[in-house]
Amino acid sequence: MAVRKIDIQQAVMAADMSYAKKIRDKLAEKGILMINLIGSPGSGKTTLLENTLGKDGLRSAVIEGDVATDRDAVRIDALGIPSIQINTEGGCHLEANWVDMTLEKLPLEDLDVIYIENVGNLVCPAEFDVGEDHKVAISSVPEGPDKPLKYPLLFTEASAVVLTKTDLSPYVSFDDDLFWSDVAKLNPKASTLRISCYRKEGLDEWSSLVRSWLEEKRRG
Repeated sequence: MAVRKIDIQQAVMAADMSYAKKIRDKLAEKGILMINLIGSPGSGKTTLLENTLGKDGLRSAVIEGDVATDRDAVRIDALGIPSIQINTEGGCHLEANWVDMTLEKLPLEDLDVIYIENVGNLVCPAEFDVGEDHKVAISSVPEGPDKPLKYPLLFTEASAVVLTKTDLSPYVSFDDDLFWSDVAKLNPKASTLRISCYRKEGLDEWSSLVRSWLEEKRRG
């Protein structure tokens, strides 16, 4: 008996592309920037948002993606920033159709930027288009310097690579030159930032980058 193989992932991606286009068209009309933050669990995605939202002069909202719990969304809510939680219940990434439904719950007329904090994962979220203008790869010093070449798709597609928890460099074995040289090999055009939320270093540069992306989008 002949065996027929059906690529389910390809079908899911094709469906998501239509939702991603719908999202882009809607946000382009309203002049809203969408940024997809992708990084491992504990890389500092939520902490970066906590240290910049409400301080950068931009009107922001956050879509939080997690397998379970609303703990990150609660942290964002505490800042007075609109946030929506999406629990994937085992899924390793957010999908564009979920993001599309979530947009209806946000005050789009009063926003400049929407951040998607994707599920903590360096693989699946990089593969799926959720309608974002920019993917941002977030990696932390304690994870080690080998992540760019181990997870090349994310670091190749990212508009920016952010290295967090740089204040821990004296206490762990981290080869800074190796990390950034690998990033440059994969994606020489990516913006690169070193950030320590503990020491409040690099936060202004991050906010300036986001603002420049927003201005670029609104100029068309």
